[in-house]
Amino acid sequence: MNDFKTLKRSHQKNTIMYFGLIVITVAILTFFLPRGNTYSFQFDVDKPWNNSSLIADFDFPILKSTEDIDREKDSLLRNFVPYFNLDKQVSERMLTCLKEDLKDSLSKGQDKIVEHLTQQLAELYSIGIIDASEYNMMAEDTASHLRIVEANHAITVKLNTLYSTVMAYEKILSDNPEYGIFLHQYNINDYIVPNISYDKKRNEETKQELIASIPLATGIVQNGQKIVEKGELVTKEIYNALISYEKELNAKEGTAKNIYVLLGQILFLLIIVNIFFAYLYYFRKDYIDKISNAMMLFVLLVVFPVISYLNVRYHMTNIYVIPFAMAPIFVRLFMDSRTAFITHILIVILCACSIRYPFEFIVVQSVAGFVAIVSLRDLSSRWQLIRSAIYIFIISCVIYFALETMQSGDIYHLEINTYICFLLNSILLLFAYPLMWGIEKLFNFISDVTLVELSNTNNEPLRLLSETAPGTFQHAIQVSNLAAEVANRLQLKAQLCRTGALYHDIGKLVNPAFFVENQSGPNPHEQLSPIESANIVISHVTEGLKIADKYKLPNVIKEFISTHHGQGKCSYFFAEAKKKYGDDFDTLAFIYPGPNPFTREQAIVMMSDACEAASRSLTEYSEKNIAELIEKIINSQMDNGYFKDCPITYRDIQITKTVLTEKLMTIYHTRIKYPD
Repeated sequence: MNDFKTLKRSHQKNTIMYFGLIVITVAILTFFLPRGNTYSFQFDVDKPWNNSSLIADFDFPILKSTEDIDREKDSLLRNFVPYFNLDKQVSERMLTCLKEDLKDSLSKGQDKIVEHLTQQLAELYSIGIIDASEYNMMAEDTASHLRIVEANHAITVKLNTLYSTVMAYEKILSDNPEYGIFLHQYNINDYIVPNISYDKKRNEETKQELIASIPLATGIVQNGQKIVEKGELVTKEIYNALISYEKELNAKEGTAKNIYVLLGQILFLLIIVNIFFAYLYYFRKDYIDKISNAMMLFVLLVVFPVISYLNVRYHMTNIYVIPFAMAPIFVRLFMDSRTAFITHILIVILCACSIRYPFEFIVVQSVAGFVAIVSLRDLSSRWQLIRSAIYIFIISCVIYFALETMQSGDIYHLEINTYICFLLNSILLLFAYPLMWGIEKLFNFISDVTLVELSNTNNEPLRLLSETAPGTFQHAIQVSNLAAEVANRLQLKAQLCRTGALYHDIGKLVNPAFFVENQSGPNPHEQLSPIESANIVISHVTEGLKIADKYKLPNVIKEFISTHHGQGKCSYFFAEAKKKYGDDFDTLAFIYPGPNPFTREQAIVMMSDACEAASRSLTEYSEKNIAELIEKIINSQMDNGYFKDCPITYRDIQITKTVLTEKLMTIYHTRIKYPD
């Protein structure tokens, strides 16, 4: 009864959690989904109008595009002549200061020099002096004219007729080389300041007036006038008219339409997200039971559509640059092909609802995703991903070419930019390799790449095992080969079985001499009681988990360490205890901590481990002896309920027996006797 209540509470908790997950997913997608422009039609420049003829049912102006307005604005500002103010008092003040400052410090004959310099400086001020930085900036902008304002009267002059402060000083210096010492001695440069200054306020006001004078429309379409006929090629002018018609139509329908659009979007998203949840519930319930799986799927269902919506809203790049095929690659590598394809199709549908040409997009991305799934069944090297990216690039180009040719009937005017986008898309797909590491850490997954890296015998824990417990290491190698072969035959995760089997006995690094495969001298168990011996043997599971924590091995590998004996009995020492103590001893001291295997891969490793170890005790390696031994061991495991929590089938077990018999026969094959 308590178990039923616990199960009921757990079910209610999961229901609430997934209901919240669906609501959050729909809310996020609704928030980012564009609503400003709802496309009633599909059209583009230099493509035929595929809808029925369009007649205007109200008057509306043909608005210029943003690009055209910006182009006119740039043209006006490029030809704009800036305003500068002339301040005559500057020259009078500087010349007076020059005379006053030098009056008491001049020696005999220098008054004529001052008079000459004052006269020349007055001439420069009368022409006009500008700040050197402003002069250089205008020269860089190729501004050859400016307006000089004096007493509300403006005259236009050429820039090269004026002087900068630096040019004025150089002019005086070049015209009077004999006065060089005098000019430096009395810092004549301090009396050369701009008398023509930039009028920021007037310039800004004039620029705004010019921009405001740009007409926003190029014409008007009257009520009843034809906009475009069916089959007519959409020119730039017709395109602007269609865009203007849509804007005017949306503006007329106003807020009411936006509310209906929002409601429609929410309903659409609820349907798609619930279809996805229904698929998981009815076909892959194991993913729902494991929250990390469901979280990754829903995150992918949000991330790629949000990227697509932002791209449409802010015009960041071509939609075909975004590597949507990355989503099915991740799902295929960590889950299965069917879920990968369903996830990808729903992501593509969610993205397509904001795109101008959804049909082309759905077809191209669906085919690309299918190729990604088929070409990348597993990932253990970078070359596999490169090969898959090449396949995706080729099929994307071919399918888009087919659609383009089918719609336009022309193969000579292809959109080359789109094919370049497919190339960039394939390059971005290569980033799936480093991103995979982040997904592993975030959602507690493990990829074949990581498994291959962990199975390298040069890794420190495996290297120490080969040096400290060579017999155990050889046993682990044999078990990994057997388990991988069985997994391949059952179409399970062979690399996971191989890597898990390599580490399953890693705990024997502690007290290796107490395990028979590592013994070469006296048996240390002879000095211990059966209970003490059993504790040491059983402890290799807990010690293995400690070593796994030390080397930060993934949880999925730790599960092989803890389940390879399940909750089985340390049979040999249990029998010894029965002989010595009868029934007067604690039987729990001889039970492994478990748990029992709960995945098919763990069950395969358990069977392979027991059969490989037991096969070493055979005195004769015939097919009959090996088959009987395997039958006896695996049937015993089934009878003891080791597989009751595992989804392995009777057919799987029969295939496992067959494969183990074949492989052990190969390992222990009879050799010919060589002559002396």
